[in-house]
Amino acid sequence: MKFVDEATIRVLAGNGGHGALSFRREKYVERGGPDGGDGGHGGSVYLVAEPSMNTLADFRVARKFKAGSGQPGAGRNKTGRSGDDLEVRIPCGTVVHDVDTGELICDLTEPGQRQKVAEGGRGGLGNTRFKSSVNRAPRKTTNGTPGEARHLKLELKVLADVGLLGMPNAGKSTLISAMSEAKPRIADYPFTTLHPNLGVVRVGALQSFVMADIPGLIEGASEGAGLGIQFLKHLQRTGLLLHLVDIAPIDPDANPANDVKAILRELHNFSAELAAKPRWLVINKIDLLANDELKAARDNLLSELAWDGPVFEVSAATGAGIEALGQAVMRELEDLT
Repeated sequence: MKFVDEATIRVLAGNGGHGALSFRREKYVERGGPDGGDGGHGGSVYLVAEPSMNTLADFRVARKFKAGSGQPGAGRNKTGRSGDDLEVRIPCGTVVHDVDTGELICDLTEPGQRQKVAEGGRGGLGNTRFKSSVNRAPRKTTNGTPGEARHLKLELKVLADVGLLGMPNAGKSTLISAMSEAKPRIADYPFTTLHPNLGVVRVGALQSFVMADIPGLIEGASEGAGLGIQFLKHLQRTGLLLHLVDIAPIDPDANPANDVKAILRELHNFSAELAAKPRWLVINKIDLLANDELKAARDNLLSELAWDGPVFEVSAATGAGIEALGQAVMRELEDLT
């Protein structure tokens, strides 16, 4: 299924039913009095977090959702039937805004979490309600009120513990496939990853974490270059970022340190909060260099970056260093919680 992380929908709650104008009419009963019942209430619209959904693709087709309206009241003080509520299921991790006001309505992150987004209309009053000592035969009723209508923007942010950052072809897809059961598209050309991929990394029998791989960034992404920065929002819920660096780029004139700095600038352009998240440097493709070349390249990279944070050396292709990285990440996530 195509990955879609944004959609707009319209939700309409049901209208309330009108109150009834009726008088009791039975043989041998004089002046039976008013017996008009109230109208039923309109159904409301709820959004419900559904763990089995992982995309908003369904909302590219179905864009309008309406709850049932209440039925009008009837004689013999019969209240009209209330309209059925409508539950719209959306993926866990979806943020909902009101398009017209910009208001943040909810952020549904837990399976089964439920939020009312449109209130059903109230049922009208039948003429029985207006009977009094001075008005024994009221002909007054009220109409049901209309249900609430809203224009909503749905924005999916995947739920992951760890996010992968890096230039195109840095090896992010290979790394997530080596550490988990995820099977992203892998090829030897840029931008093979076109949407976020999630993988569950199992470190021990009872220990695991979720890793997210997003499409690679390039310099100028914040101005729309490459795939842009529209997928960076999927890293906002992560507790830790792994910044993957290709230590043996195909272009001999390429400088891995410049790539790291470029991505860091894009992070700051997108969100200062995201740029401030814990970030580890993961040097990838160490199998392509001899030991002395690897040491020289590593020292040069760390020197240019003035890096003082954690550094890991791995080969996503051969699996070297993968286990140690997974265990270190698991310990860090446990400390963060």
